[in-house]
Amino acid sequence: MPPAGFDYVRDWNAERAEKGWWHSFELPDGKRIEGVCSLEGLRSRIGQFPIAESLKGKRALDIGCWDGWFSFELERRGAEVVAVDCWDNPRFREMHSIYGSKVDYRILDMYELTPDRIGRFDVVLFMGVLYHLKHPLLGLERVCALSTDLAAVDSFILREQHRPAAELDRPILEFYETDENGGQTDNWFGPSLPALLGMCRTAGFARVELRSVLEFSACVACYRRWEEPGGTTEPPLVHAALHMINFGINFRSDRDDYVSAWFDSPLALKLDDVKPEVSGYGVRPLSVTELREHFWQANFKLPPLEKPGWHEVRIRLMDSLPSNPAAIALDLPFVPGKPRLRGACDAATWKPGELDTAKGSAISFWVEGLPENADLDNVRAALGGQRLRMLYLEPVHGQAPAGLFRRAGARQANAALTGEPPLGRVPLVVTVGDRTAGQVLVDVKG
Repeated sequence: MPPAGFDYVRDWNAERAEKGWWHSFELPDGKRIEGVCSLEGLRSRIGQFPIAESLKGKRALDIGCWDGWFSFELERRGAEVVAVDCWDNPRFREMHSIYGSKVDYRILDMYELTPDRIGRFDVVLFMGVLYHLKHPLLGLERVCALSTDLAAVDSFILREQHRPAAELDRPILEFYETDENGGQTDNWFGPSLPALLGMCRTAGFARVELRSVLEFSACVACYRRWEEPGGTTEPPLVHAALHMINFGINFRSDRDDYVSAWFDSPLALKLDDVKPEVSGYGVRPLSVTELREHFWQANFKLPPLEKPGWHEVRIRLMDSLPSNPAAIALDLPFVPGKPRLRGACDAATWKPGELDTAKGSAISFWVEGLPENADLDNVRAALGGQRLRMLYLEPVHGQAPAGLFRRAGARQANAALTGEPPLGRVPLVVTVGDRTAGQVLVDVKG
């Protein structure tokens, strides 16, 4: 037996089969086309979102445009509009001709929508699409990547006629394998309201605001940036921002990469007090942890960014101004060049060519010719055949201690033993990417 509460979907489909139109329209001569969705209802739906009446100079995207009412409404407000659907709807083309519209109509699958293909937009409409996707979170991530400011998400949500009230307080997705949802085989999921809001945050939006719950959907405004800071809270001091898995500074836009940032703050912080941003784009943290007194770690998704290159990670706290920046690299090629190992010493005693394991397990060494985006993941070291754990790599513009192996362009690195020390005179071998930077002999003492 199909789940209860979906008879209205069958009624809508029957009405659309009779009328031919899903959207209603007012024609230039004052006549109306009456579709399943009334003009009043369409105006009410878009009116739930903070979309300006004048969109002159803005780009707007209507995903799943169908007959096109929302697309033409955005155009009426002055936007340059791209309308996308997965099929070529003759009714859209009919209205396009009647209105003399300049909307750019494209037939594309949801998963084909990337900034490289269609650009980025100030306003993105994602109305009545999410539950039609077999991969809804991926779809929301695509929406986030296409947005530079606001995405208007309108979606079916589970109600008490679908699930017991106690279940609806949880972030759940109900899966429809075939046509359980109203007889439609492209209705794949039903989210609870907490699930819808959580998925929008997880997709990479900074702020997710429930605007309203209508009779058949919930309206959620998703913003790429944090609200303007008040500046009354002291900003934190950021020490570093690194890849959450490999602790490097290199990130890729074609992967689901996450950032770890470490910062100082005397405040007692909760998750929503911490507001990371990368090149101005905010993102909600996954976790905020006080590692020791006043020293914090925040983990968060790398938000979609506009271009490859160097980007600044900053942290805001509550209504503070942004912190000092920490640099990360996005989609930059790693070209090792001709790196050269200049020397090594004990990281505790600073004795050249020696590691006294009674004093510690770390060794310092200097490499010149490193690319700017060298990091703890692509610079590696082995001592006596034992791979070392990389601890530190001097920033591009840092300074090594005077009097050691400092040369123009040489950068200090620290690495530590992870097993039994290879005692005696053994080689320290350093590699950068796929190239060997050289080796030096080190006296390892017990």
